[in-house]
Amino acid sequence: MLTLFHTAASNVALFDTLLKQIAPDVPVQHVVDEAILHAVRDAGTVTPAVIERVRTVLTPILHQSSLVLCTCSSIGGLAEQTGDRVMRVDRPMAERAVMLGRRIGIAATLQSTLAPTQALIHEVARQAGKPVETVTLFIPSAWSFMARGDADGYAREIAARLAEACAHDHFDVIVLAQASMAVAEPWCSQLPCPVLSSPRLGIEAAVQAHRARLSDSSSCVTSPIP
Repeated sequence: MLTLFHTAASNVALFDTLLKQIAPDVPVQHVVDEAILHAVRDAGTVTPAVIERVRTVLTPILHQSSLVLCTCSSIGGLAEQTGDRVMRVDRPMAERAVMLGRRIGIAATLQSTLAPTQALIHEVARQAGKPVETVTLFIPSAWSFMARGDADGYAREIAARLAEACAHDHFDVIVLAQASMAVAEPWCSQLPCPVLSSPRLGIEAAVQAHRARLSDSSSCVTSPIP
């Protein structure tokens, strides 16, 4: 089956809705470990303890899954290292952003997400042979809305801060670094550049990879962290 690995329980409903729209025939399970995100957020980075916990959680999941999609951008790169059957949800978004332009804004409501997303975009750009310039757009004021379950307030605050950024700077495209920020995408339709979120692009890529692996079982070989 396809497994979705979350560090925020609120993402389960978001991705379930997308899966029912895109691939209702694909069997799916959700695994949630919110302690990982709390640890990363408190430390401001991925710690050795987080690395060990991610490894511990993902290793048994891989034995029962054709593919694991990690929906947390803060640990996406770490999750990918656990095997070739693990995908990070924001890689397809980064690939689309690099295709769309050179100057890329990276918006996040958690500080810990900015560096991993920035590193991913530059990695994708190098692989594509395209020069890019990234600008981080940290929106700490939005997280309090998410913490109290106010999704509309969260979306409006993100959109308002991005509108301010676009009034003072030029971007070819802006990426919403966290999956939870996808709720703000409709509120950003009037901005002067495209705004991308990761959930739909990530699910589409994961479903495609899941189906490809089912038709080619010889590709299902995991590689442990060195």
